[in-house]
Amino acid sequence: MEKSSHVYMVTDRLVIRQFGLQDTESFYKYRANPAVAQFQSWENYTYEDAESFVSKQMDHTPGQPGTWFQFAIVSADSDQLIGDCALHTLLDEPRIVELGFTLAPDHQGNGYIHEALEAILNYIFRMLGKHKAIAFTDVRNEKSIRVLERLGMRREGHLLQNYMSKGKWVDEYQYAVLQSEWLSRHRTNKNLRNGLN
Repeated sequence: MEKSSHVYMVTDRLVIRQFGLQDTESFYKYRANPAVAQFQSWENYTYEDAESFVSKQMDHTPGQPGTWFQFAIVSADSDQLIGDCALHTLLDEPRIVELGFTLAPDHQGNGYIHEALEAILNYIFRMLGKHKAIAFTDVRNEKSIRVLERLGMRREGHLLQNYMSKGKWVDEYQYAVLQSEWLSRHRTNKNLRNGLN
């Protein structure tokens, strides 16, 4: 019998929790979509890749130095996985974390990723007590750039040929926000009802 997935956050429309086996099919479908993979590191994503990923994530906890933890972003109405957010806690400086995110195409354009990332940043800064959150994005990925800027993250750098992706060197932007900046702009936990434990 599968253990229940730990819930970390609940927003108006979303549940943000640990991955469970029930998420494998939905996760595979959007990861294997060429449009989703365009600006990501993977290609030719298989169902076996998805199974391996989900089973490993079920044993992880967020905030552990040197690890990637993936939050499952789930519709509160249907309990269907619609996306995910990676949290990379740096090994040499675990007070700094890196974010990455993916949303299934059918659910883009509805504000879901903004809602999820706002809740996750609240969790990172209020519950985990992290000092800084950073994110990297391909300079051609206009959707991700808009998401990060709408969240109030600051573009800190343009990194030339910083990332090898699908055989080509790619320029990236680095975005960041400090805990002090985030907390001064978000004095209450609006959009976050419960599940913070």
